[in-house]
Amino acid sequence: MTAISPSEPIIVAENVSKRYSQNEQRTSFRYEFNEMAKRFLKRSVGRQQTEQFWALRDVSFTIPAGQTVGIVGRNGSGKSTLFRTLCGITRPTTGHVKVRGRFSTLIALGAGFNQERSGRENIYLSAAMQGVPPRQLDSVIHDIIEFAELGQFIDLPVKRYSSGMYARLGFSVAVHLKPDIMFVDEILAVGDAAFQDKCIERILKMKEDGLTLLIVTHQTEQVKALCDRAIWLHKGRMMMDGATQEVMKAYLQMIYETEVEPTPQPVAGQ
Repeated sequence: MTAISPSEPIIVAENVSKRYSQNEQRTSFRYEFNEMAKRFLKRSVGRQQTEQFWALRDVSFTIPAGQTVGIVGRNGSGKSTLFRTLCGITRPTTGHVKVRGRFSTLIALGAGFNQERSGRENIYLSAAMQGVPPRQLDSVIHDIIEFAELGQFIDLPVKRYSSGMYARLGFSVAVHLKPDIMFVDEILAVGDAAFQDKCIERILKMKEDGLTLLIVTHQTEQVKALCDRAIWLHKGRMMMDGATQEVMKAYLQMIYETEVEPTPQPVAGQ
């Protein structure tokens, strides 16, 4: 990891809002391609009138280096959209984000893997996309393969991998590239219990070394065990941001009292 000055936040989100067309999948690459085409061609792609949907509305927070933050909320609350915005996969409709340092993303199984290439080749491809040259990767590739527990399967095309093998390879590549920030979206929910424990142990070690970590998960116990802080999203808005135990108590209370519509809480100094 590179040296990041603690004098300014490593992640900043200011009044971030994201609007999608109702007839598009919010996480579809088709939608992202159309948006990119609009920006570069500066003309409309598809002229039909569509209903608009706000996946995020005026979300603001700052995160200092070295903090572990859990992003919680029900399905459709905007968690993955927030991650995609922070990672630069999609642009906010309004507001802006700033992320300092090098980051790794684990937001989908096998995201970025070339299905026809082997696990070993995909390690080099993934590293190259994050700016890590082959020469630097050579010193850790054995550790990556060993941690992923793929053995002889490392030289098979990844299209033959199970979901668990995808998860192990993706996680192993991400942690061994020593990023400053890691974005993790539900990836720890995949795989057997022994490997999940192994991942958590590695994350805790990286936290000690100064890693900044953002986790999206429905596993509340993981948030309580790993996170210094939690941010609760509901229907695209930030309901609460604060100490993990306090936020999780309010969030779980809302889940068990489903008839109660939550009200956003004032955000204390971040």
